[in-house]
Amino acid sequence: MSALMWITVVSLAAWCWLLLCQGFFWRTDVRLPARREPDTWPPICVVVPARDEAAVLPASLPSLLAQDYPGRAEVFLVDDGSTDGTGELARELARRHGGLPLTVGSTGEPPEGWTGKLWAVRHGIGLARARDPEYLLLTDADIAHAPDSLRALVASAHTGGYDVVSQMARLRVESVWERLVVPAFVYFFAQLYPFRWIGRKGSRTAAAAGGCVLLRAQMAEQARIPDGIRHAVIDDVALARAVKGAGGHIWLGLANRVDSVRPYPRLHDLWRMVSRSAYAQLRHNPLLLLGTVAGLALVYLVPPAAVVVGAAGGGTAPAAAGVVAWAVMAGTYLPMLRYYRQPLWLAPLLPFTALLYLLMTVDSAVQHYRGRGAAWKGRTYARPGAVPDEG
Repeated sequence: MSALMWITVVSLAAWCWLLLCQGFFWRTDVRLPARREPDTWPPICVVVPARDEAAVLPASLPSLLAQDYPGRAEVFLVDDGSTDGTGELARELARRHGGLPLTVGSTGEPPEGWTGKLWAVRHGIGLARARDPEYLLLTDADIAHAPDSLRALVASAHTGGYDVVSQMARLRVESVWERLVVPAFVYFFAQLYPFRWIGRKGSRTAAAAGGCVLLRAQMAEQARIPDGIRHAVIDDVALARAVKGAGGHIWLGLANRVDSVRPYPRLHDLWRMVSRSAYAQLRHNPLLLLGTVAGLALVYLVPPAAVVVGAAGGGTAPAAAGVVAWAVMAGTYLPMLRYYRQPLWLAPLLPFTALLYLLMTVDSAVQHYRGRGAAWKGRTYARPGAVPDEG
């Protein structure tokens, strides 16, 4: 058996394992669990960290202010050193639209060891504690919520006994590059953190989606959030791990009517979104980087390469194995394309998208070793716990 055949067989075996043994990550039916409305609706505070978000606030903040929540609810937006009038725009939107009470706070530069976003979240939670909420909704400034979003989240947490209920907001898919890259982003995330495993008690898999995290306030104190994860660049996953580490029960699934309004029209925009934190996901470990690159190449690039080489005279057996592996790969991607209402012919292009993600991950490592590091809203973090540089 040729070396190409061996490699292709291993790739095919990997896809068979992913199809059946990785928590059925490719299915998109993990939505908010069955729920019943509580007899008494608990008080809730919404915390929104916002840095230079004037472009998206008009499409997102009114949806929070318009929440149809039977209990006491209040919104706290923390202006994290914005230079585009984010705070004043938020106040103007509240005056114009009415709805839930809005408090706009502000922070200075984060102290050493804190990411800017988590420092803003800390400030927002501090403001919210004066209202003695039972739940906190941590949501990003670009997330638009359906009018019943708070009701559904709280009812799900109450019914299932969850300390965290998180929904992965549906990202925007309008430009060519968004259609090619965005559904794959969620697909790869679910492959790393299968949603079914996250919600299972006793499972070590922990993740959340930072755009929409309902957190029990008592658990926030017990898990030391955000102080215990103050340096985390990928704060949503760190939050979920902290909660599970404190004995909490978490749930994560896809959203039905929670949407990101932030545009990523160019490949450059999407590249920055991924590369700014990809190497942090690998804990800045060169061995994990090499393993990730090799794994992506084996799983996603070998099948089409085997088909091309086999068709060019490298043998029909490797080509056939490559076709089967490629077909399984494309088949697992179809549900995500349907979820994003995208044409199904994009499924066979997943190897090309995976190659882009491979290059983004390598670029993230290159930025790290050049001292650029991860980034969030103009701040860069060269290493965990580093002082942020203004960019």
